[in-house]
Amino acid sequence: MKSQTWTIFLLVFFLYPQSVISKKVTYYGDQVLKITPKTHTQSLYLQELTRQWRLDLWKPDSVEDIYMGREIHVRVPSTYVQHMKENLDQQNIPFKITIEDVQKLTDNSLASRSRTRAVSLETYNYTLYHPMDQIYEWMEQIKDKHSDVVSQHLLGNTYEERKIEYFKIGLPSKKTKKVILMDCGIHAREWISVAYCQWFVKEILARYKSDALLNKLLKQVDFYIIPVLNVDGYIYSWTDERLWRMNRSPQNGTCFGVDLNRNFDVKWCETGASTNCFDITYCGPSAASELETKALVRLVEQHKPNILMYLTMHSYSQLILLPYGFTMEPSENHDEMEKVAKEAVAKLKLVHNANYHVGSTSHILYSTSGSSGDWAADIGIKFSYTYELRDEGDYGFELPADQIQPTCEETLASMLSMFEYIDKQYLGPLDEDDDDDDDDNDGDDNGAVAITSLWINMLLSFAVCIYCALIN
Repeated sequence: MKSQTWTIFLLVFFLYPQSVISKKVTYYGDQVLKITPKTHTQSLYLQELTRQWRLDLWKPDSVEDIYMGREIHVRVPSTYVQHMKENLDQQNIPFKITIEDVQKLTDNSLASRSRTRAVSLETYNYTLYHPMDQIYEWMEQIKDKHSDVVSQHLLGNTYEERKIEYFKIGLPSKKTKKVILMDCGIHAREWISVAYCQWFVKEILARYKSDALLNKLLKQVDFYIIPVLNVDGYIYSWTDERLWRMNRSPQNGTCFGVDLNRNFDVKWCETGASTNCFDITYCGPSAASELETKALVRLVEQHKPNILMYLTMHSYSQLILLPYGFTMEPSENHDEMEKVAKEAVAKLKLVHNANYHVGSTSHILYSTSGSSGDWAADIGIKFSYTYELRDEGDYGFELPADQIQPTCEETLASMLSMFEYIDKQYLGPLDEDDDDDDDDNDGDDNGAVAITSLWINMLLSFAVCIYCALIN
């Protein structure tokens, strides 16, 4: 009996690591094809093929949005690659290979990740992708170093009982301040969005003392920044499946995950979303069913009267999207939002000559409902933008780390353009309560004045004493 027990123990001991390794999804030989159906018949054929082989649509998200004349990007598993190409040739459907081997890009992105165990703000590399444990530690250090303008808060918890945390960044004020809210990482595989949130925090903290616009903004506005909303999914994309998109809540006892950007209570699951939990656009069992969604909704509802702008960061396609995705009708504030966004993309292009497009989601991307951007507009937030960062399809969700910096630099330039507009149109001039002694130089000047006054008083007292001594 003992020998049998030891045999079982040894088998478990030596086989367990192999089973863990074998769980990790790989993409050897998978290819991403760019396909444009030229006829209605071809689009229907592609829809059926995608459903039948359960292909991973990168663009658009939903099979129903494959139609004549629209370019689609699809990841084809290695086992289907040859069959796929033969079928496309037989149907005279033009295609192009954009990624020859998805696993090579995955290996490159993982190789260029930060391997540092101990996080230090002095050496933190914002041009690399960081795993969640490093982001948690980075947040703690940012909060500690910049406690005069940064506070860290708990947004909520995930299904796997991890913390979702956010920053509140702003200078103290006696008045009620406006709010600009930004979330990143709602889709797990979109790593560049998470990298941008960190870059944004770094830049505004480095610039606000010397930059007049940012200094004024931080006196009148509080930034609420959520570096990673979908924490469970983001971690899973590092450990098990690089191209995982959803969260990790179990569904129906057979599958995992809800597309959080289909889970908000705005025309929930009406279009561009799926009721099948095996689909990447699965909208969940009900509107706002997910802990992550509930947490964001609570934060927004708490500050709703003061939220002036909502920004949600995604990839890829190089777009700034306006509401709505569920209808071709424009949102109430469409014209003003479009004007601001077009000025922003013009500023963006000046940085690295990247071309971004502006428009409603349903017009320039695809149909969708239950998205956070549409929900924010629907509840009355004046400016609600969905950013689709780099690139346009050469790398897709596998954007190389060497593109993090240019992506972040140009995106920040576009946002600063938006902030300039908000400052001019909605904030107005600072009053005495806003413009109190926040700058370091102000404190130095006040100290110098106090010391000078002290010396003058001492000299006057000394002169009086001498005068009194002489006349006596």
